[in-house]
Amino acid sequence: MPSLDHFISRIETISEWSGRATAWLVLGMAVLIGFDVTMRYLFQAGSVGLQELEWHLFALIFLFGAAYTFKHDGHVRVDIFYHSRYMDSRRRAWVDLLGGLFFLLPFCLLIIISSLPFVISSFSIGESSPDPGGLPYRFLLKAAIPVGFALLLLQGFAHMLRSLQILLGNDENNASLQQSHHNGTQD
Repeated sequence: MPSLDHFISRIETISEWSGRATAWLVLGMAVLIGFDVTMRYLFQAGSVGLQELEWHLFALIFLFGAAYTFKHDGHVRVDIFYHSRYMDSRRRAWVDLLGGLFFLLPFCLLIIISSLPFVISSFSIGESSPDPGGLPYRFLLKAAIPVGFALLLLQGFAHMLRSLQILLGNDENNASLQQSHHNGTQD
């Protein structure tokens, strides 16, 4: 299934790039927080705009980093049997496929669909911070909500397709890759 592999690879490339961009946001946020703390505690010169920018960057890091984190199996799992010796790659693929189908994809769709009116309303009124000295263009931050969850939805779909390939026996490389990720080894 080379075309399916290519499709999955394209989605994973998007997730990879969103993660790399997010890494720069983390660096920017760290520098900004250091500057803000220095200004507040050494010069008694705080800024509402800087504090809001820190919160906005944190939100963007969370939203745009979720797909990358999912791609690299970095999200917290609540599982008992998933990492046991009784779960081979096919059973894990079933768990991943059904979990994605019944939990991840519906949740992402729910957030995307329910956030769109929120974003449209914010955009239509040109929402900005209600605080004096706060940041303008708050609607841009709110628009990141459906975008971030769309990225997570795409990565979840790619993960489900990889699981389906394992179940259909079409992707032994991914079965061994999945096994190595779950055993804690690096690829």
